[in-house]
Amino acid sequence: MSTITVTAPSVTAVRPATRLRLTARGRRVLAGLAALPLAAGIAFAAISGGSALASGDEAQTVSFATVTVLPGDTLWSIAESVAPSADPRTVISAIERLNALGTGSLQVGQQIAIPAEYTD
Repeated sequence: MSTITVTAPSVTAVRPATRLRLTARGRRVLAGLAALPLAAGIAFAAISGGSALASGDEAQTVSFATVTVLPGDTLWSIAESVAPSADPRTVISAIERLNALGTGSLQVGQQIAIPAEYTD
């Protein structure tokens, strides 16, 4: 019969890895490198952000009539008075969109803009 002998391979001790130490200057350099993409993005946004304002086109001015809300006024009554021949529901919808009225409630003395298509 044959015999097999198992021996453990010789293991040599390995030195532990050295710990990375950053000096104050190294921390500043690392922070600067980390902040560089952010600074580049801000600079790019600042440079290219004003291109719409720099166009040579003149801005269009839109004129519209305003109505002051009196006691007892509703959107329906205002719509009927400014556009008697139009459907009040479409006029109310246009007034709500133009004035960004979410609830449709009016306050006495409030200035309501009337769309140009319903003004005389």
